[in-house]
Amino acid sequence: MTKDLSRLYTRGYEFEQHHGNCAQCTLAAILEFFNIQEDALFKAATPLSGGTAGMGNGNCGAYSGGALAIGLFFGRPRKDFGNRDAAKLSSTLTRKLRTKFMEEYGGVTCHAVQQAVFGRTFNLTDPIDRQAFEAAGAHTDKCPHVVGLAAQWAGKIIIDHKNNLDNPYTQER
Repeated sequence: MTKDLSRLYTRGYEFEQHHGNCAQCTLAAILEFFNIQEDALFKAATPLSGGTAGMGNGNCGAYSGGALAIGLFFGRPRKDFGNRDAAKLSSTLTRKLRTKFMEEYGGVTCHAVQQAVFGRTFNLTDPIDRQAFEAAGAHTDKCPHVVGLAAQWAGKIIIDHKNNLDNPYTQER
C-alpha cells in the first residue's frame, strides 16, 4: 500500500493549529489517514496533551498519540491479555517512534520538546506562562509542526509493518 505520507503531516498540523490537543490531533490525523472511525480511543487521548494534563513532565502528547495509533494496529488484544509476548510488537514499534523523537527533540517529554522547539519550558497550568506559550507560536506553527511530524512518523511505522499481522486494523483501508 502506498499512501502519501505528507498528508499525515498536513492533517496533523492543521488539526493542532485549529483544534489543539496534540495527542488527539496526532491520533486524528492517523485515524483519518487509515479511514478508521474510533471515537473511544480518540476520546481517551484527551488528557494526554501537554505532557499529560498540561503538566509538561509527562510524554509529549504528539508522541502519546502516535504510540496509541501504533497500539491500535499492533497492540495486544483483550483475547491475548494473558500472553505477555503479544505486547512485544507494539512496544518495539513504539521504540522506533521514540527514536525519532530523541533524534529530533532530545527527549519524549513535553518539556524536552518545548526546550528543543522554544528554547525554554512552560507551565501550561499557569495562566501567565500559558499566555507566553501561545505568544511564542505554540498553536501558530510550533506544536502543529511537532504533531505533523509525529503523525507522519507513526503513520510510516504503521505502514511499514501493516501487512505483517493478522489484525482487523491491519487490513487495507
